Amino acid sequence: MELVPTQDDVVALLRRTGGLRDGHFEYPGGQHITDYLQVALTMRDYQAAKVLSVGLSRKVRANTEIRAMIPELSVVAPAIGGLPVAYGVCEALRARQVYWAERENDNEPLHFRQYLEVQPGEKVLLVDDILRTGKKLAEVKKLVEERGGEVVGLAVVVYQPNPNCVDFGALPLYYLAQLDGKYYANSLGCELCKRGVPFDKVRL
Repeated sequence: MELVPTQDDVVALLRRTGGLRDGHFEYPGGQHITDYLQVALTMRDYQAAKVLSVGLSRKVRANTEIRAMIPELSVVAPAIGGLPVAYGVCEALRARQVYWAERENDNEPLHFRQYLEVQPGEKVLLVDDILRTGKKLAEVKKLVEERGGEVVGLAVVVYQPNPNCVDFGALPLYYLAQLDGKYYANSLGCELCKRGVPFDKVRL
């Protein structure tokens, strides 16, 4: 496999390791979709994680402006679920540090750990496993910028935008594969539900 795996390579790897499953699934918000993607299931496998992390880092490194920043670059994940990818990309890039945002419960905004201070002018690459709605990435981007940091790019293993995905404008976005699952707003409009196909309720 090449240092930057192809779309087909990534999809095959996700399927082989259980990270991508075909079927009928319902997300917590009530949306129905025809495939279930959970990159964390693939990142359990060391060799698979290495292939994805190195491949994603190569995509980022191709940007000459970001490449020049790498010795001082921070890699930040918008949630704990993105940490395996964030650490893998940081190691492959040889960037300066990794940290992440978190929340105590769903009703609270994202925050950084006590004593973790974003430095004014700090260059930040946001890294996650999947970009679906982009809401967490947008929230942590705002958090970094409110503290004086500068987000220079976004990097995710899989880009799987839903119809309401956040638009990040001109900010560079890097990904290894794009998946376009068939989304239904709810069970009433779902073709699979109309055919009586049972669904699995899944967590994001």
